[in-house]
Amino acid sequence: MLLKKQTVWLLTMLSLVVVLSVYYITSPESRLNELATSEDENTENATTKDAEEAATDSNGESTVTTTDSEAVFEQMRLDLMEQRDKMKEELVTIQGSKDKTAEEKNEATEKIKELQEITDNEKIMESLIKAENYEDVLVQTSDDGTVKVTVKAEELSAEAANEIVQLVRKNMDAPNANVAVKIDPQ
Repeated sequence: MLLKKQTVWLLTMLSLVVVLSVYYITSPESRLNELATSEDENTENATTKDAEEAATDSNGESTVTTTDSEAVFEQMRLDLMEQRDKMKEELVTIQGSKDKTAEEKNEATEKIKELQEITDNEKIMESLIKAENYEDVLVQTSDDGTVKVTVKAEELSAEAANEIVQLVRKNMDAPNANVAVKIDPQ
């Protein structure tokens, strides 16, 4: 008796489901306990953070802590990533287009490499500046070569800002780059 391809496929999938079901039912419960434990720890960590965020003052009103500042930094990073992803998407579209010339495709490839280098340099700079005992740092490079550094700190002296500028210029191989340092208080 000859079975159709669809029937063979269906029987194969059903047997796979049965085998996986038997495996999960007969597997040791230690895996389930490990998953439950890690979920409990995540819940406890989230609860602790929520308690810190919603600290109340003497009037009973909620006060916002540094989490808002962290959210601002994360939102700025996400916005920058989205912007660059859109640019890369457009460039990849140019690369794959049959209507574009080889020169235009090469330019698109170079711009993609350039965007990746900029992103990598920004991440390296963020790490280097964080190593100077700053809680959080955001480095943004604009199209005109201006580098904006936002530092999360209580205060920033002129000397510290100058050190950051010099660090950026030295490590980004741009000795004359326009570097702007901005403080984001906690």
